[in-house]
Amino acid sequence: MTELRFPDNFLWGAATAAYQIEGAARDDGRGESIWDTFSRTPGKVHAGHTGDVACDHYHRYADDVALMAELGLQAYRFSVSWPRIQPDGSGPVNPRGLDFYDRLTDALLGRGIDPIITLYHWDLPQTLQDRGGWTSRDTAEHFATYASALYARLGDRIGTWTTLNEPWCSAYLGYGNGVHAPGVQDPGAAFSAVHHLLLAHGLATQALRAAGAGRVGVTLNPADVRPADPNSAADAAAARLVDGLHNRIFLDPLLVGGYPDDIREHVARFVEPTFVQDNDEKIIAAPIDLLGINYYAPTYVAGRPDGAGGGGAYPGTEGRVQFLAPVGPLTDMGWMIEPAGLTRLLERIATDYPAVPLLITENGAAFPDKTADPTTPLQDSDRIAYLDGHLRAAHEAIARGVDLRGYLVWSLLDNFEWAEGYRKRFGIVHVDYLTQRRTPKSSARWYQEVISRNGL
Repeated sequence: MTELRFPDNFLWGAATAAYQIEGAARDDGRGESIWDTFSRTPGKVHAGHTGDVACDHYHRYADDVALMAELGLQAYRFSVSWPRIQPDGSGPVNPRGLDFYDRLTDALLGRGIDPIITLYHWDLPQTLQDRGGWTSRDTAEHFATYASALYARLGDRIGTWTTLNEPWCSAYLGYGNGVHAPGVQDPGAAFSAVHHLLLAHGLATQALRAAGAGRVGVTLNPADVRPADPNSAADAAAARLVDGLHNRIFLDPLLVGGYPDDIREHVARFVEPTFVQDNDEKIIAAPIDLLGINYYAPTYVAGRPDGAGGGGAYPGTEGRVQFLAPVGPLTDMGWMIEPAGLTRLLERIATDYPAVPLLITENGAAFPDKTADPTTPLQDSDRIAYLDGHLRAAHEAIARGVDLRGYLVWSLLDNFEWAEGYRKRFGIVHVDYLTQRRTPKSSARWYQEVISRNGL
């Protein structure tokens, strides 16, 4: 294969999320989150698994940061547990919660690793959910206060601030089909949650800018939506609808200044959008410095009158859209492996929304890794092939003119994989959940070499 080099100053790193790795669910004044409640509800998470202990990163962060340094990571994207900072989602700040992220930030900087902070990766304080969660405007306003509290403590050392991770998941999986916390199944609530998540981003962006933040962004999981038959008008219409529900409902208000007309009409079939108030779209469109892109697999659809649709995850597609089953080699999540989808997606966003630099904030794959022998690195050649293919796809996008600034692998550690519990492993580092032993897989050593040569 041709040797590929990435641009100078291309940023290499890894990503995690608080609830998936921290554990310490009841330590140092942390409040309950919706994922604490959801995971302890019978039947919601595989085998009744919870994030109570997870990877125990809360107590083992220093060793984990040392491992990051060993692998040569230049950046580490982590999220903050909102209920650690404000146990009830509002009111007094918990200093012991801030202390943890203070220690983590200093440990990263001490090893020359750039900390990239995500304010919200799905662990909403349960008290706020009891008051309506993301269907309530108050939650968005509380989020801005929370952002200000974090910046007051960490803003002198953290340069890159991202507000939300994958609001599509928070809204549609949390309030649409209910497979994620808080487990609500209501299309009107899902669309209300979309808006209040975006409003929370806008209000937090305003608060961070006012406090002096230099780089502010948001992370989406945009879909590369493809019609099954490009020559079929019905398939093209299905792709347009799904693209609207997955991509344009977020990208347009963030980067163009308002919701697209076709999606406004679609939402009105389910709920009167009175939750969109005057000036909201202006707040949401506050300028950002980077857009995080999480990519795993493409989405193929066909327009069929008997289509099963996407259920609550895509309200209104039932009876109109058929989501095609993935084909070819699949990951352990059952996801299709198509690196070319990443190139297409990056190009499309750069073309349609050209003003903002891009950062791949998550890309990776779960495979059925065998238990690691602590004396021998686990050989995960499937993961290496997946990452290699997607890095080549990213490089192709750069060659075609996309302003892509870096790549963060998902994930540093095997961890709690939401509704899948601990049975799916995305990490480049194996975690023995009984002993908490960390063992770098062969993919970790491969990635270490990629970073050292800045290429493939």
